This record gives sequence, structure tokens and C-alpha cells, in this order.
Amino acid sequence: MTIAAHITQLRSEIEEHLYRYHVLDAPTISDAAYDQLFRELEQLEAAHPEYVTPDSPTQRVGAKPLAGFGEIRHRVAMLSLENAFSESEVQAFWQRINDRFPHIKSIDLTCEPKLDGVAVNLHYEKGKLIYAATRGDGETGEDITSNVRTIRMIPLHLRGTHLPEVLDVRGEIYISKKGFAALNEAAVRRDEKIFANPRNAAAGSLRQLDPKITAKRPLEFFAHGVGEMSGVDLPTAHFDCMRMLQAWGLRVSPDLIKVADSEGCLNYYQAMQARRAHLPYEIDGVVYKVNDYKIQQNLGFVARAPRWAIAHKFPAEEVMTTLLAVEFQVGRTGALTPVARLAPVAVAGVMVSNATLHNMDEIKRKDIHIGDKVMVRRAGDVIPEVVGVAVRHAHHALEIHLPTMCPVCHSHVEHIAGEAVARCSGGLFCPAQRVQAILHFASRRAMDIVGLGDKLVEQLVAEGMISTIADLYHLTLSQLAQLERMAEKSADNLLAALDKSRTTTLARFLFSLGIREVGEATARQLAEHFRSLDALMIADTPALEQVADVGPIVARHIVAFFAEKHNVKVINDLRAAGVHWPALPARVSSGKLIGKTFVLTGTLNTLARDEAKEKLQALGAKVAGSVSAKTDFVVAGSDAGSKLAKAEALGVKVMDEAALLELLQSNCSGAP
Repeated sequence: MTIAAHITQLRSEIEEHLYRYHVLDAPTISDAAYDQLFRELEQLEAAHPEYVTPDSPTQRVGAKPLAGFGEIRHRVAMLSLENAFSESEVQAFWQRINDRFPHIKSIDLTCEPKLDGVAVNLHYEKGKLIYAATRGDGETGEDITSNVRTIRMIPLHLRGTHLPEVLDVRGEIYISKKGFAALNEAAVRRDEKIFANPRNAAAGSLRQLDPKITAKRPLEFFAHGVGEMSGVDLPTAHFDCMRMLQAWGLRVSPDLIKVADSEGCLNYYQAMQARRAHLPYEIDGVVYKVNDYKIQQNLGFVARAPRWAIAHKFPAEEVMTTLLAVEFQVGRTGALTPVARLAPVAVAGVMVSNATLHNMDEIKRKDIHIGDKVMVRRAGDVIPEVVGVAVRHAHHALEIHLPTMCPVCHSHVEHIAGEAVARCSGGLFCPAQRVQAILHFASRRAMDIVGLGDKLVEQLVAEGMISTIADLYHLTLSQLAQLERMAEKSADNLLAALDKSRTTTLARFLFSLGIREVGEATARQLAEHFRSLDALMIADTPALEQVADVGPIVARHIVAFFAEKHNVKVINDLRAAGVHWPALPARVSSGKLIGKTFVLTGTLNTLARDEAKEKLQALGAKVAGSVSAKTDFVVAGSDAGSKLAKAEALGVKVMDEAALLELLQSNCSGAP
């Protein structure tokens, strides 16, 4: 036998064993024997690389990292399902079908578990896997081909000889309970963040830009339908089609059954609910489908869902346990969320020891105390939450208090009456807010640091290169060049962008600090009113409320921000690193333009709009963005539009650019 023929034979044997293990769940050799076959193939391909093909079992370890995910348009839309939450809704679904076909005595339905995973489409041509895509919006999904090719139970080639020219297989990629536990145990050993639930783990695994990472994740697959198919006759019924997919090497649920009526559906629902905790994977309900494809076609669709299928969801499972303690977590925006530490309890088949309490208002409304027996459920069957108190707290139970200092950075916690959310005031310093603060600081309308995106910021923080926004200006070429996927040219460009950003405006700088409720417009108003950062930083609430658009709440946010020493230190570090802006002239206290409001519209040929605005403000005028009855003058350049029309309708005086220049040059010796 030639080397090429031996390699082909080994591949065929390995694919057969993969099929028997993953699809039929009936392996015929031991794991050790399989590993021996696989190693033999690896050795032969290593010695004869000319025979290596992309669809060899050895190539499932993952290709080169991707730059991003492309888009794939589904040839047949991937639809969502309507949900039923009660027996009456299932009966109504069944009755609608019967009402449409009163002449048919018996209409079969199929029943199968509704997996809690990620919906995907596998596209085969002449039996070969060509691409794979997520559901996306139903019309267009993300191209995840490289990652899907690493999943061993998804065949790269279909089995058999009489195969379709084109076949779209619809299914669910998921991680089993056992695989999820192993994945999180490994994360704990590496001191990495653990996944919240198997579905998030599966989705995150499929969206890895490096397929080698996906290859290490315990992803599994079940087929549950077809999209486009041509080149062979499609069976007349869904149940038979699923059996055909299984014969072609695709894994379908062993719990797929056929029933005759709604009673059969409800019996299946009860049986699966009883088995739910013992299944090897997570399910959040069951799916009923009309079996006959002709009846499906006649029933058609409503909006984005088929009339011939429905998902019967399980109710959120609630169990009782003891509230041992409450800790406060700080989110990316500084919001403090109370988290319940519970005596571990199984909820919907998952051990739960932590659950959200949402906010302090919810804690008070539910009258929850540490030491209470509380009811816990998985909200939406995903996020555990404390529903309420099951057994009233004893006299020794402890009241839950909002911390006055941030548990992460020890800055003051700001909680304004009437607001549900409390926040850490150390936005520029707090490690929990670090990534968000840096991204906002670098954004286009703030400091406009080109090239400083999400992934790079996360990498810089993870590597310990930056702790605050001020550290950005101390990065070096050698530091940046050592980062993964950071070429020297990219590092040079980023350093140039950082250097350029050192020169900014006071308004942009204020906006970049991320003070709560201080957007671009408010930042401009603050800059124009106080004229210097130092004056703003010492302003009290009454002084701040003199600024247009700044009310009591915004004023309190600003005072709290500058009262935090950590924030002031970061600001001082930024100025020491060379961040600066042109000094604004002192506010005009006299002159004939004091109290006058101007609006600029259209294109000015001699002056830039910003320059004209600054000159008018220097003479004491207010420059507004919209025309109203209180507007004194509208300066209309070329191509002036709706603002000019509104000014004429209101009788507001209009001047052209020449008149404006004359006004500015005369230094306001005679007001118009």
C-alpha cells in the first residue's frame, strides 16, 4: 500500500470512529486505540506534508488567527420561534393548526429538547463543509467557519455516496454541563475569569479570533433542521429528515420523538422537565414542530416566526437557601451592584452560590436581611437572582447597608436621592472602571487618540502597562512592540497619536474625564463659563448652577468628581505629562455685545465657525446653536439653510459674513 493510500485509509477509519462515538454514541474501540490511530496519522502527515489536506482530522486544531469576522447571508432565513409558557398556550397553538386543516384526521408533531446554546448554519456542497455562520439577525450571520472546523462532532465530509449538491444544516452548538465545569475549573487554576453559564461559554468560544483557542473548548453540536437542500429528494416529514441527517454523519438529539396530538406534546414536556436536571446539557424548554413539510408550507410564517413550530419554555425554577453575606461589585461605569453570597444550592441543575440583588431599592422593597432564608431563581434561566424572603429574618439578622467607600479603590460612593444606582466617584482611578475610562478618554470626540481601541486597551491594562489615563503618555515604543499583534509601525502610529492629543481644548478635556452627566455640550458650557480648569475645580454647587444646562444633580456630580483626591491626582499627572489647551481670555464684563445672542449658520469663507464663535464670545456675546425669539442676530454664510429661514420667519436680524467682520474689526465701537 502506498503512503497516500495508507493516509487515506487512516483518515477514513478515524472519521468512522468519530461518527460512532459522537453521533451514534456507540464507540467500537477504546480511547487509547483511537489515540494510537490519530498519532499514526499525525506522524505520516508530518513526514509527508504534501499529503496534508484541510479536511484531514489532524487539521481540527485551528488555523491562523483571524483579523475579524466576515458576514454570510443565509440563503434561507434562520427564523426565531414563538414561545409558550403554559398548557393553554400549547393547546391554542394546536387548535390553530387543526382549524386550518379540519379535513385531516391526525397531524403528527415532533418533540425535542430546546438546547441552551448558539444557533448556527452549516453549509455543505457535494458533502463537503464549505462554511458555517451564526444566526445573526436571521438574514445575515457571522462567518465562524474556521472555528466550527475545530469541533470534532461536526463532519467536514458527509457520509455516504448519494449526497445533496447543496445542504444547509441548522443546529445548536453548546457546551455540556461536564465540559462547562471542566472549563471553569481550568480557568480558576489559571486565575482567569470564569464563565457565567454554558451558553455564554459556547458563544464566547465561537467568537474567538484565534481558532486554536476554540479547538481547546469542549464544544458539541446537535442538528435540528435544514435550510436549503438540492440534488436529492427531501423526505416529506421532519422526523424522517432528521434520521437522514444522522445517516449522513450529523448528530441529532436522541430525545427527538413523534407524537400524535397536543396531549403527546404535554406529556413529553412533563417527562423532559423531570429529566432536565439529569440531562448532560442545559435545556430551557422543548420544541414542537408540525412533522409534515407540506402542512408546514401551508401554515407559513407570521412576522419572523413559523406558524408550524413553538417553543414550550420551562418556568424559572425557584429554590430556598440562606443569605450568608452581601458584597458590592463595581461595574465598568462605576455602578455598585449588591451580590448575594448564598449557601450553595442547585437551581435548574446548576449549583448557585452567588445571585444578584439588583440595587438597594430592591433590597429595601423586598426587606432582605443577611441571615434570611431567601428564594433564588435563574432569571431568564441564566442569571441567578434573589426573588424574595421565604422565611422572615430572626432578631439577630443583619441589615444590608450601602458602603460609603468603593470596595475596589476606596473612593467615595455617590448615591443621589431618587436614583436607584450608586456609583464610585473615582472614575479616573478605580481599577474596575479603568478600561471604560481609558476608552472614553481616547474616543474621537474626547482626546481623539487614533488607534487606541477596545482590544488594545484591554491588553495594555492586562499587561499592567497602564493604571490610569495619565499612564498612556508614558508608554514607550519598546513596551508597545512587545504586545501581541502590535507591529512597530502600529506602535509608532499610536505614539504619534498620543503626542498629538497632548494639545486639545478645555472643553474636550472636560468631556474626556467622563464626569457623570457631563456630555459635550455641558463640557463646552462649563469651559465657556469658568474659562479655566482651576476655577471649575474649586466651584461649589451654587456656582455651577449658574451655568446654562447645569442643574442641581449635574452640579453635585461635578463637585463629587473633583472632591475625590484620586481624580485630582490623575488630572495633575496628565498636565505634568504635557496635556494642555489654549488659555481662554477672561470673561467680558462690559461691552455692547454683552447680553446679545448670536447664531452662526452656513459656511463662512474668511473665518472658521469656531474662530468666529470665539471672537464673538471674547466680546461678551453668547453663541447659541439654535434660533429662537430670544436670538438677537443670525450670521448667515453661504448655503445657509433652515436656521436662516427660521430667523426670517421670526423677524430676527440677519447679517452676512462681511457685516460680521466689520463688527469684529471695529472692536464693537458701534453695535449693529
